Amino acid sequence: MTQVYLAAPTPMMRAGLRAMLDTENIRVVGESSSVEDATDLRGIDVLIVGDDQLLGDTLNNLISDGETALLVLSDTGGAASFLRTLPLRGWGIIPPDAPSPELQSAVLSVAQGLVVLSVPVAERLFSGPTAVNALDSSPLDEPLTARESEVLDLLSQGLSNKLIARKLNISEHTVKFHVSSIYTKLGAASRTDAVNKGARLGLISF
Repeated sequence: MTQVYLAAPTPMMRAGLRAMLDTENIRVVGESSSVEDATDLRGIDVLIVGDDQLLGDTLNNLISDGETALLVLSDTGGAASFLRTLPLRGWGIIPPDAPSPELQSAVLSVAQGLVVLSVPVAERLFSGPTAVNALDSSPLDEPLTARESEVLDLLSQGLSNKLIARKLNISEHTVKFHVSSIYTKLGAASRTDAVNKGARLGLISF
């Protein structure tokens, strides 16, 4: 029996995923609205993240033993550069509207240590330069927006998402969105990595 934990932003989304996943081979044993609330994943085979904006540094602490697999529901492959750096048993990215058979198959596959990508996501990842082939000191394919540059600068100062939100007078959820976008564009796996790469690219200075 594959044990699954759901981290999805809305009760409706969590209820829908639970309905599609509770089968004779898969059991949903926990759920929350964010990854941060998933404080203990011991015994969990697969963590399903219902929105790639929920991904963040917290994951490094939750899955440090390399025993948990991660499945992200996303229409893009932007999270791939982050996922491939984590100590995961397996990982995958499939669309949020994937039908039950595809979702169940993806869960069972990542639990067995495989990497799973839907056809649309794979086409986006392999049709040209992507975040998987993260740049180091070369110019970015997609430059940071003015707001993302502000967020990166505040990250370099060691500010938390909550403090950045307060400083820029935006919501914490919006900050998480910008941080996720920064990770993707820089090919970064964590805040420290994003700051280091930003500094090498001349995007921030100390």
